[in-house]
Amino acid sequence: MFIVSVIPCEWWKKLSFLSYVLSFLMCAAVIVVGKGSNGSTRWLKIGPIQLQPSEIAKIAVIIFMAALLSRIPKQVKDLKSIIKVLLFVLPMVGVIAVSNLSTAIIVGGIAVLMIFVVSPKTKEFFVLGAGLVALGAIGVKMGGYRVTRIAAWLHPEDYPDEVYQTLQGMYAIGSGGLLGSGIGNSRQKYLYVPEPQNDFIFSILCEELGFIGAALVVALFLLLLLRGMSIAVRARDKFGALLTVGFVVQVILQAILNIAVVTNTIPNTGISLPFFSSGGTSLLMLLGEMGIVLSVSRQTDMV
Repeated sequence: MFIVSVIPCEWWKKLSFLSYVLSFLMCAAVIVVGKGSNGSTRWLKIGPIQLQPSEIAKIAVIIFMAALLSRIPKQVKDLKSIIKVLLFVLPMVGVIAVSNLSTAIIVGGIAVLMIFVVSPKTKEFFVLGAGLVALGAIGVKMGGYRVTRIAAWLHPEDYPDEVYQTLQGMYAIGSGGLLGSGIGNSRQKYLYVPEPQNDFIFSILCEELGFIGAALVVALFLLLLLRGMSIAVRARDKFGALLTVGFVVQVILQAILNIAVVTNTIPNTGISLPFFSSGGTSLLMLLGEMGIVLSVSRQTDMV
């Protein structure tokens, strides 16, 4: 984060297309030679290094979209032009969706929100949203394990195996009470909540820190959003503003979806909690993103 924060934003604009292409090729390589874990194939192993290309794709898409939209802000004025811009991101979303649908949804959502910030129109986005919901419904109707996940979410008593992780996470949240059991004193993370250090780490956080600790974590994400929007508004140019919006929206969107999954508000899907969940590539990319946001802030202060 420190190293990236001293790199001028103009460098990222020059590397936007190259980073997009390279991350796309890496995501495509996962389909062919990817390494699997817990039934999912999302990693590439290069010698002693193992990385998750979909996490790299998030930052690449945001940089690419920021560079593209900063050049054509006035041209994104109707549904047709919005769809044209989204077509640039569609290949990346498609290749990620093959192995990681939840990340593909996040990438697509980030792209739509960045266009929304630039476009003077609002009605078109409701039409676009309705179309995306319809496509999602068609995908669900096509069957597969996603149908089972939704059915288990609606009728957990009929799917005890599928909802085991969710139920154990809920037990952890409920047992935390107001003040929690104390840091390191969680019981549910021992043989009860599967992979407690990853997607369901928020449930362990609730158990150990209680309602007050969980509320403080949510407040920290809210403060990050407010500070990020403040930096975006004061940014020196549109590219820097869009970079900040994209990175902050990604963090907040992931946090909302992760907490919604853990609290059983939406069906279970593999979404990590930014800055908390285990994952080398994810943490590296998040810190890099925050470094770019700091770079935008520093350049603003120098003006």
